[in-house]
Amino acid sequence: MVIWLVPLCALGGAAAGWFGAPLAERYFERPIRWARPGIAVTMAVTFAALAWRFAGRAELPAYLYLAAAGSLLAFIDVAVKRLPDTYTIPSYLIGPALLGVAVLAGGRPVRLVHALIGLALLWALYAVQHLAAPGAIGWGDVKLAGVLGLYLGWLGAPAWWLGVLAGFVLGGLYAAGLLITRRGSRKSEIPFGPFMLAGALVGILVS
Repeated sequence: MVIWLVPLCALGGAAAGWFGAPLAERYFERPIRWARPGIAVTMAVTFAALAWRFAGRAELPAYLYLAAAGSLLAFIDVAVKRLPDTYTIPSYLIGPALLGVAVLAGGRPVRLVHALIGLALLWALYAVQHLAAPGAIGWGDVKLAGVLGLYLGWLGAPAWWLGVLAGFVLGGLYAAGLLITRRGSRKSEIPFGPFMLAGALVGILVS
């Protein structure tokens, strides 16, 4: 099943990214030539990786939705340092609904409970950071954190911790790189959403 599902999802991701790119580009302050092919490639790669990870499992559609929404959010955040509610808030309904379908298709109900706990905990973790350092963590990051906590929580505590820590490590390495190369300072604002998403992907694929 994996043999045909992986390339099929890769093609589907490429098509979804290519035709869905305008949903991200409408937030850009100026046209970016590489955005459309970049989004298409990103969705193709993430769709293929998730197809390999969840081949034959009912939660695959839920994680493909996360890959699609996450790809758009990552490019928007890089372009304008913003994570629009258009793609985060609906995910609080769509994500649990798709995972609920996975439960009805034979999954364990306790996984959905773990997912909702993961959502609440990661939202709270980022909310506390936002209140403590609003300049470092924005409300957009808080809203995205809840969505990622849902999907990581479905896979259990090890995946949740790995996904969270990987996001902070990747973001920290990028910030350190800016300081070392003198392309930024300690007060520089960086788009943290892509690192949160990349970290979550690590937790999802490695767990």
